Amino acid sequence: MHRSHEVEYCNLELRFDRRQVQNLIRELIQQGYSLYWNENDRLFIVSVRTGRRLLKFRFQRFQGSYKMVGDYVVKDAKLALWIEKLINDSRGHAVVKRFRDRQVLIENIMFGEIIRLVEVSGMEQRIIYQKKPQITVEDMVQAFKSKRAEQRVGVLRLEIDYELAVLHEAIQQGRTEDADTSKEKLKTMRIEMLLLEL
Repeated sequence: MHRSHEVEYCNLELRFDRRQVQNLIRELIQQGYSLYWNENDRLFIVSVRTGRRLLKFRFQRFQGSYKMVGDYVVKDAKLALWIEKLINDSRGHAVVKRFRDRQVLIENIMFGEIIRLVEVSGMEQRIIYQKKPQITVEDMVQAFKSKRAEQRVGVLRLEIDYELAVLHEAIQQGRTEDADTSKEKLKTMRIEMLLLEL
């Protein structure tokens, strides 16, 4: 990564037990980071110094384990690689935005795997990769354990309503390409809704 590049991690959701959180702290210290941590009944916060900035990683206590949540902007290449390893190893969820010159590369990650990759340049956006939905038994078990599913259903209903309005407008105005794009989005949303409501 070039020094001017920055990476933003949004909607991060990674799960760990206490021993794993302690190992993460040990790893950061071994990599030469200055840090401190504190905790209360709800949160375990690890504050990492990167240059002049202090980055606070938040771990929520969640049914005997810890859930790393939040949005983080990282300008330190080594720390960015460490977070990406965490997302992959913990099979976590995140939206990763890589800012480079006048471009943004957006990765949607679910269960540690990139499911969608979009490149944005100014007003233009191009889908580089989109994974076809393929759900495993392990994914289903994770979804059942997660309260995220219950919260997601409400949001997804609103997204479907909005996309239906977009589709209706595209059909009325004869914009077939926009209508097809909207239909594809709705297919994906329908599959997600069916899985969430199981």
